[in-house]
Amino acid sequence: MTYSNRLDMRPVEYPEGCRVLPDLLERAARLWPDGRAYEWFDRRSESWRRISWKESLGLVRRWQKAFSALGLQRGDRVAVLLTNGPEAILTDQALLASGLVPVPMHAIDTPAACAFVLQDSGARALMSASEARWHAIRDAAPEHGLDALETVVLISDSPSEKDAPYPERVVSLEDFLAAGESAALRPENRPGPQDLAALVYTSGTTGRPKGVMLSHRAIIANLEQMSHVFPLSSKDTYFSYLPLSHAFERTVAYYYSIANGACLAIARSVGTLLEDMQHTRPTHMNTVPRVLEKIHTKFFNDASAGGEEALKTLAWAQEAGWRRFCRINDLPVEHTAREELDEAVWPQLDEKVAGRVRAIFGGRIRELICGGAALNYSVAKFFCAMDINLRQGYGLTESAPVISVSETPGNHPATVGRPMPGIEAKLGENDELLVRGAQLMDGYWNRPEATRGAFTEDGFLKTGDQADLSDGGRIRIKGRIKEIIVTSTGEKIPPVDLEYAIQGDPLFEQVLVVGEGRPFISALVVVNPEQWAMFCRGLGLDPADPATLRHPKARRAAILRIRARTKHFPQYGVPRAVMLLSEHWTPENGLTTSTMKLRRQQIVSRFLGEIERLYQNSPA
Repeated sequence: MTYSNRLDMRPVEYPEGCRVLPDLLERAARLWPDGRAYEWFDRRSESWRRISWKESLGLVRRWQKAFSALGLQRGDRVAVLLTNGPEAILTDQALLASGLVPVPMHAIDTPAACAFVLQDSGARALMSASEARWHAIRDAAPEHGLDALETVVLISDSPSEKDAPYPERVVSLEDFLAAGESAALRPENRPGPQDLAALVYTSGTTGRPKGVMLSHRAIIANLEQMSHVFPLSSKDTYFSYLPLSHAFERTVAYYYSIANGACLAIARSVGTLLEDMQHTRPTHMNTVPRVLEKIHTKFFNDASAGGEEALKTLAWAQEAGWRRFCRINDLPVEHTAREELDEAVWPQLDEKVAGRVRAIFGGRIRELICGGAALNYSVAKFFCAMDINLRQGYGLTESAPVISVSETPGNHPATVGRPMPGIEAKLGENDELLVRGAQLMDGYWNRPEATRGAFTEDGFLKTGDQADLSDGGRIRIKGRIKEIIVTSTGEKIPPVDLEYAIQGDPLFEQVLVVGEGRPFISALVVVNPEQWAMFCRGLGLDPADPATLRHPKARRAAILRIRARTKHFPQYGVPRAVMLLSEHWTPENGLTTSTMKLRRQQIVSRFLGEIERLYQNSPA
């Protein structure tokens, strides 16, 4: 059965008169010339700065002329290795307006990964923050691997090697812009809807990344689809902390803000997230599960420190708030003896608990969109109960990227909503979710066989995710087909639901289950430091001693807590052994993607020796 949420869609022009991405900025400068376009922290002046739409367009024209001076031709690729900030945005907008193709790269990627993208894309120019970063990439590249590269522009540095022993021309940002002062804009290079607007390389959790070809037409179509389900206006502030090199943040926060004249407020870093939200007080924000999990854990730990009374108040607020959410969204209500008190006590509970949670996001948040990976149901329930409009989104880079967003009302946190208007969805073999619509990619760069394999004969994209569409067409993702664990006894276990059930215990901050080809399931868990200290004190163990992580008493107690969280799973899916870890999995140590999605193969490889010993020393 095909679930269709199609519109009678004319050739997409969204907003009216906009057929390519440069049209969006020109429209914003025309409609809201003095409106706030971007806000960011300037490290040179140590202060927050703002720029208007009119000023932004003027700067983009200057950067356009600088790219024109490089002699690049329409359709040439330019790699962009910059963290979020005005330079990254100006680079992107100038490239798009010049008919060039941005190749966004993740700032945390290894030099070898960056060299691969430069080589595979055939980029003629690279925008890099520092000379050291460029040198590391150059040194990691294979011989003759960067033959297409002609120019490197350093945003933060001046080149130190005047007579560089390599063919690329390396220039500072000042020299790059100065060279464009006498150059002319080339309107003949303006892109058409069918031209590429980006070559976005997949995160590569398995195998080599592939370059996803996204046209102006596809991204404009995705913005048009979003406009039917996701309100945004020129009075709003969209907070951005996820990398703009990721398709989720790129389309939903960055381009959608331009389309609606909303200000994009750029966070300094993940480390300053809470402080930056207090300053910018956003109305809209994209996030990933890992950040919500950390906020949830911190709030729970703070309540624990406040004693039994604080924990009871938190539990009551969650209980009453969740019932309010269920009534609004037509979900089954969980009845308790104090249900009749909900309306009377909610103002107090809101002041003591829910209002404090909303204040974490600046106090004005109206739309909190979570995507990039599956969200733990218990964490979703917590934020929904706190009267936060948490909406889960689902998509793929290959779909520009958004496929569905939870409705309001009608928000079912166990799902990621219905396909957006203009998108069809159905289930294929092995319950694989298949989607079709105007937002789909043109294919993979220089990978014709991979492109053919990504689509069905009737034009549906194979998402690689197992799904369920039985809830009125709402999509429930069951897990990646390639990630399903098959034990040596032939049992099949989708890992994500199991991991999130375990993660419902505040002791376990990150979880990965293993067992492919093994006789039983085991769990690798990263413990929360505060909860670990309390856990160890209860066992009479020293939490500061690394050996405690391997202590049989700690492992036995952890397994009992895991079993309590997984009692509703089939016995063959319940972990029998556990490995306790203290170091978090992060993008910096290469164990998560830039959006903090677990890199399963890398984690297993990192701990393969310990996993082997885990199975040797545990009963079958």
